[in-house]
Amino acid sequence: MRMAGETITLTEFVSFNLAILVYFLGVRLNKKILVLDRFNIPEPVSGGLLVAFLSLVVYLGLGTEIGFSLQSRDYLLYCFFTAIGLNARFTDLAKGGKPLLILLMLTVCYMLLQNAVGSGIAAALGLPTGFGLLGGTISLVGGHGTAIAWGPKLATDYGVPGAVEIGAATATLGLIAASLLGGPVGKFLIEKRGGKPDPNRPEEAPMIGLEMEREADTSVTHTGLMRSLLVLNIAIGLGVALQEALSAGIGLDLPVFVCCLFCGIVLSNTVPLVFPKMTWPARSKSLAVLSDLALGIFLTMSLMSLQLWTIAGLAGPMLLILFTQVVVAAAFIILALYPLMGRNYNAAVLGAGFAGFALGATPTAIANMTAITKHFGPATQAFLILPLVSAFFVDLANAVIILLFLGG
Repeated sequence: MRMAGETITLTEFVSFNLAILVYFLGVRLNKKILVLDRFNIPEPVSGGLLVAFLSLVVYLGLGTEIGFSLQSRDYLLYCFFTAIGLNARFTDLAKGGKPLLILLMLTVCYMLLQNAVGSGIAAALGLPTGFGLLGGTISLVGGHGTAIAWGPKLATDYGVPGAVEIGAATATLGLIAASLLGGPVGKFLIEKRGGKPDPNRPEEAPMIGLEMEREADTSVTHTGLMRSLLVLNIAIGLGVALQEALSAGIGLDLPVFVCCLFCGIVLSNTVPLVFPKMTWPARSKSLAVLSDLALGIFLTMSLMSLQLWTIAGLAGPMLLILFTQVVVAAAFIILALYPLMGRNYNAAVLGAGFAGFALGATPTAIANMTAITKHFGPATQAFLILPLVSAFFVDLANAVIILLFLGG
């Protein structure tokens, strides 16, 4: 534990293990508070937000800021997305071609709508367009990174003082809203809009989201876990090398986890063909366990480390924009995305995931979908196509759309 003035920073070892404890706290809360389980709120969200709230109480009561060391969080993120790539088959991706294109078009339309809502409310209140965009794709779809990147420019060129702070606080509140909205929306689509899984569909191997009540029945061995971990780390190493090569070679600065996802896909669709006798961990329960573990601890660390006191500075106009954005996101998913994606179980799971990245981030989207599939069963296509859109295409489209609304 390190102390610096009024800040207490927990070490990496303590932060990591505390995240595991907080995850189990979330499991306990979901079992005891039925509304959390009923609306499929992910366990990391339940436990992580409670700890974030307790940190807020300490900050307001004692003036002491509690910080966490989060170096291991990136590795957990890479593990999770690499596992998705390892589970992907070219045949599945080929089947997902049309849904992928439809989801991409819907996402672009939604991003335009989100910025229109934000800038429209800002204009009605006599505020600059840049302020409205901070309540649009800059902070919500874009997240903390995009908000911090665009903040200085909005402050200096577009008349939005304190844009960095406003953007970061908006992204934080958006992440919370995304975590809480996805489960209820997915449940509504499944139970009220005909999105229940087809009982006659072919059985799908678990990619992520093993049912907790079946935990004792899963055949996971130490060799299976070690094999899966080795392949994960090889793919991650290749992904990091690919990201560095693309950045240095052609100036294409993709997120590392996107490159890891790609390398996982390539490995799973080549190595088993070249070495057919090799035991490959794709779609194994061991890989699903590691994937669940990585996502659970990653999201728990992300949420328990939220600095909720930064939200207190949000003005009334931004809170109005955010409330409107939550309503618009839910309406868009129910009235547009779900029907156009096929009105089926995969569409319902995608709806829960879309709520996650439309207001928060891709890991939140995956956590929302995982919470749904734990209750209702696997949805392979949803887990394959959503990360490709939310983690890759969205960043490229967002830059263009932001400049469009700012007038170039």
